[in-house]
Amino acid sequence: MNDRRIVGRICFLLVLTTPLVAQESNGLAPEVTDLNAADVSYQLEHQLPYLDKPYISDRPEGRNDGIPVGELGADGGNRELVLKFANELAKRSDDPKTGETDSLLISYKGKLIFESYFRRGRINYPHYQMSITKSYTAMALGRAIQLGYLMMDDLDKPVVSFLKELKPSVLVQGADSITLHQTMHMTSGIRLDKEQAELLRRNPERLRGQGQIQAYLENSDPIPPAPREFKYQASDPAITMQVVEAIVPGSAEDFIRDELWGRMGVRGYHWQADLSGLPKSAAGSSFRSRDMLKMGLLVLNEGKWQGEQLVPAEFVQRATSPIRKTYGKTSYGYFWWTEDYEIAGKTYHCKQGRGAGGQFIFMFPELELIAVVTAHNKGMGNMLRTLPQRLIPAFTYD
Repeated sequence: MNDRRIVGRICFLLVLTTPLVAQESNGLAPEVTDLNAADVSYQLEHQLPYLDKPYISDRPEGRNDGIPVGELGADGGNRELVLKFANELAKRSDDPKTGETDSLLISYKGKLIFESYFRRGRINYPHYQMSITKSYTAMALGRAIQLGYLMMDDLDKPVVSFLKELKPSVLVQGADSITLHQTMHMTSGIRLDKEQAELLRRNPERLRGQGQIQAYLENSDPIPPAPREFKYQASDPAITMQVVEAIVPGSAEDFIRDELWGRMGVRGYHWQADLSGLPKSAAGSSFRSRDMLKMGLLVLNEGKWQGEQLVPAEFVQRATSPIRKTYGKTSYGYFWWTEDYEIAGKTYHCKQGRGAGGQFIFMFPELELIAVVTAHNKGMGNMLRTLPQRLIPAFTYD
């Protein structure tokens, strides 16, 4: 799409608020109008102009999208504390690391009770997700288990047993010992130096289909015996996506669209293709903030969506459990993070999807509280530290 068409496409309906005052319930959230599927892309998102004023609603509108709505205060939460935090996020900031929040949504006890959009945030435009794409990839595998294409016991089988197009004779020593369980918490042991990885990228035809995994397992250092060190890298989610592709009928792309997101009524998202031709798994997806909330509700409800078990509860529990200690109080499950926060002398457990730039799904099971954040910060920003400190008191007040 050329620049002139981009400018022509981006027309905006801006029904906005005065700073420090919540939007009246009959207001409309800011949208990109005349939006077509072809207009959704990471590149076009960067062309979105900042909103002149923030949209802050303590009574989100129902949109017939499967998300129940309520009212901040009346349905829970300290209205004053939440609005104060939101308006601080909305203030103009010159700090590229922390001052570029695009949305904040809050769900409490199953109801969306607060919704806000700032800067590039739009209710109907998908926001680039970065590493939360890994978390969605895990749920795609879980959906395959629910439908019987894989069993929970299969998580402990070598990944090479699912990828029939690999050439075992040229794989590095130990490659045949890597299991799905290990890849999904980043302990595959694959180690590829940067120069070798760059050489492989220069020959993309070799990386089509399972050639991508062949390249990883053929050019890695030898795989040591388990237990192995945790290393956050793209190879492990790529293996998981390849297994999804290998075990489901049709393609992984169609399966994810129809059997995961489609079952929750999510359409109009964007998911980039990897060099393999499969959907990217380490990063590359774009979803609306309300779509992210749906994923949070699915996880908090242990795999159920509107009464239907989309992902096995056992899988969701394992995926969002602290399988591997990482940094400080943080642990890693199956492409989902967990962290404990101590506030006012009490510890609160949090399950998280995390993406660089400031994309987060925070889930506090004890409180039945979910917060969704999107941003375009440089790095992770400070939301991992500040949001729990600001929101938990708003939902635990006397």
